Amino acid sequence: MGCCSGRVRVVLGTSGLSSLERQKPPWLDLWTMDRDLSDEDSVVDLSFEADTPLAPPAELLDRLPSYDCLFQGGGRQIFFPPLETPGRPEEPRCWSSFLEQRAPVVTEEVAREALLNFVNSKCCYGSTAAGDLIIQELKQQTLCRYRLETFSESRISEWTFQPFTKHSVDGPQRGTSPRLWDIKVQVPPMFQEDIRKFQVPHSSLVKECHKCHGRGRYKCSGCHGAGMVRCPSCCGAKRRAKQPRRCQMCSGCGRRRCSTCSGRGNKTCATCKGEKKLLHFIQLVIMWKNSLFEFVSEHRLNCPGELLAKAKGENLFKDENTVVYPLVDFPLREISLASQRGLAQHSAALASRARVLQQRQTIELIPLTEVHYWYQGKTNVYYIYGTDHSVYVADYPERYCWGCTII
Repeated sequence: MGCCSGRVRVVLGTSGLSSLERQKPPWLDLWTMDRDLSDEDSVVDLSFEADTPLAPPAELLDRLPSYDCLFQGGGRQIFFPPLETPGRPEEPRCWSSFLEQRAPVVTEEVAREALLNFVNSKCCYGSTAAGDLIIQELKQQTLCRYRLETFSESRISEWTFQPFTKHSVDGPQRGTSPRLWDIKVQVPPMFQEDIRKFQVPHSSLVKECHKCHGRGRYKCSGCHGAGMVRCPSCCGAKRRAKQPRRCQMCSGCGRRRCSTCSGRGNKTCATCKGEKKLLHFIQLVIMWKNSLFEFVSEHRLNCPGELLAKAKGENLFKDENTVVYPLVDFPLREISLASQRGLAQHSAALASRARVLQQRQTIELIPLTEVHYWYQGKTNVYYIYGTDHSVYVADYPERYCWGCTII
């Protein structure tokens, strides 16, 4: 459904023309040649208005009792969701079985294979160094990544319009428009963001197009209704300066057909598409959003934190419900604090403007290994992270160019 919105910027005077047109410059007669601009031909002159669709002024629209608030804040209103009754807190969990899980140990063979796979994926990295370097030490650490997802729904309403094509009108005479949160819609799969727009029942009104004033067309802004414009090559002189021959672009007539309107002198109204009337209605905009909070436990190694946030991990714990509760008793205190902080942030951000449909919190184990190696008299390090053994190396010794990304 192609709808338009905006604001009216030019108000026509009592003579039916804009104030800018009444102050017409003298050279305009030359530009429009022999066309009589006083003949309106039932076409309003909007030469100095924007061609983009403009919104109707609010005072032209009949008020609907259920949506008077739309006229108090610029034609757009956020509707607060109904309050939800909180559920019961969950029972304390036993974490002993979870803590028994450990990430697999990375051996020297696994570390070398991971580096070789990384090098082979780069067009300008040599594999000789990866095969010949001497691994001196492996420092391993297992991190915990906490992730909270909150899937919410928010609703706003706004006035919009579209060309009226003489179909039936679902207006206030058919009943009172329902409140926005009473309108039933199909919810997308949980944690999948989406935006959908719906026409609110019994909110439609038909009005004359405010852009063309019900004419369906208006004078072209390029030729001001003449259909012809002064030749850009000879500037209307019929032959170019210091040349005896007539102008080849306009064939010596000094004019060319207007390319903006193809010589018609007028254009179809872009707002009503020539239908002369507009169907105004209240549009319900529903936004499903997945808010994300992530935290990775502190580590003593120098691997960039942004890589660990995206790393693949082993699932340690998953809790999904309409409302989840903080992990206050998790053995790693920084994870417990992160859980409380994430839930508090989402609650503060969404409580007043959205309805929470589902929450999900997870804890994943992220293995991280710092590999110290020696090659050609120099020592250096690279990192293996995630269950898929991704590699980060800041200074690989056998690189042939300097324009490649190294992560």
